[in-house]
Amino acid sequence: MAQTFTQQDLVARLVRAGELEVSGEDPAEVVTYFDPERFRFHGPDGFESGFDGLTAYFASVREAFDDRSIRRGVVVAEGDRVACQTWIEGTFVREFTHSPAGPLPPNGRRVVFDLINIFRFDDAGRLVDEWVRTDNRSLLRQLGAEGR
Repeated sequence: MAQTFTQQDLVARLVRAGELEVSGEDPAEVVTYFDPERFRFHGPDGFESGFDGLTAYFASVREAFDDRSIRRGVVVAEGDRVACQTWIEGTFVREFTHSPAGPLPPNGRRVVFDLINIFRFDDAGRLVDEWVRTDNRSLLRQLGAEGR
């Protein structure tokens, strides 16, 4: 029998999943918020990935950035979908291997990833799709990759 999740439940699950991905504090708990077999990440410029790719991306963020945080705002929930704005911040202190321009050396600056996300959940309250849009030009400028 499938569980029934309220929109508040789904938002809370989304917030917690993001906190865990950014902090890296409990990888076993992270998996409980996703359907790792079906999850698809749909990113800027046609980039596609599964759960393993998302996990690798966040591992690279945790490696490259210190003092990380995540905030969600302008949250809209309807049915099995949640849309929001997300800000992930950190101080760029080690190589970032997963930047839109490839590996980049640190510049010591505070960087803000400003994202628009739409998430889809299954009947078990697990994330199965994420669509992301972001301003890669702004991000690359913050990363010190202008003109590359």
